[in-house]
Amino acid sequence: MRQYILRRLLIAVPSLLGISLVLFIVLALAPGDPFSELATNPNVPPEVAAALRTKFGLDDPIYLRYLHWITAMLQGDWGFSFVSRMNVDTLILQRLPTTLYVIGSAQLLALAIAIPVGVYAATRPYSIFDQIANTLAFIGFSLPTFFTGLLFILLFSITLDWLPFVYTTDIKATGFRWVIEQVRQAIMPVMVLALFQAASMTRFVRSAMLDVIRLDYVTTARAKGLGQARVIVKHAMRNAMIPVVTLVALQMPAVFGGAIVTEQIFRIPGIGSLLISSILSNDTPVVMAVTFVFACLVVLFNLIADVLYGWLDPRISLR
Repeated sequence: MRQYILRRLLIAVPSLLGISLVLFIVLALAPGDPFSELATNPNVPPEVAAALRTKFGLDDPIYLRYLHWITAMLQGDWGFSFVSRMNVDTLILQRLPTTLYVIGSAQLLALAIAIPVGVYAATRPYSIFDQIANTLAFIGFSLPTFFTGLLFILLFSITLDWLPFVYTTDIKATGFRWVIEQVRQAIMPVMVLALFQAASMTRFVRSAMLDVIRLDYVTTARAKGLGQARVIVKHAMRNAMIPVVTLVALQMPAVFGGAIVTEQIFRIPGIGSLLISSILSNDTPVVMAVTFVFACLVVLFNLIADVLYGWLDPRISLR
């Protein structure tokens, strides 16, 4: 197992280098200058602005700037934010826990909804429950997250006044009350992301279960006198989860993309909102670092999916 994980990490290195190179070139060729506001500021002498450009290497060729960036990144120096006036790694580490908390909770909730609903619908195909689940699933992944987020704000915040629609890290309460407030403000963004993901996962789980429960070994298990619940959970469901794990891993870029929109709607201080504000202010070092972090997280989740394959199906050899 260790050798497999190490080999996959070594394979991921060229992929991450290629992603970083493409991102750096695109951002370098994009219009805009991170020092444009500084250059037009009458309080900053031109020689000071020129010295800062030289210090950060903004006038160097693209290949030289990329080599400087990747070398500094490997040494733990992720650059300096021109807007926030602080190190990029510090800025990201302040925002990353909030994003992972929202996305992780949404994914767990999506799986908690999709797996039982999809399995139950597959065991009773074309029943009333199956038709209702399919209809709700179609509606769920047809509605974009920004529409669902605004709908939740209108219903639960403005009309019913149950939940706050602005996410804040500065909660005055302490102890158990602080936990309650954290959960209350996370309910709507987590639900928005979870319902969107659960809709597509439910259809996928149902389809995978329908393929598995018709196989011979499931019929044999039933013929041996095993109960329906044991046949479904122990024999059919485990093999049906293999394509579901693939779907979850491949959907991670879409999850992070949806999180960016959701963070903007609910004013969540995560790395998604940091990315949007950095793009609008031409803060290139932050944009580069955040997009590279997204790429690393996607590679990591795909590695986790490959490891889970071996646990779900012993026939898959992790060598």
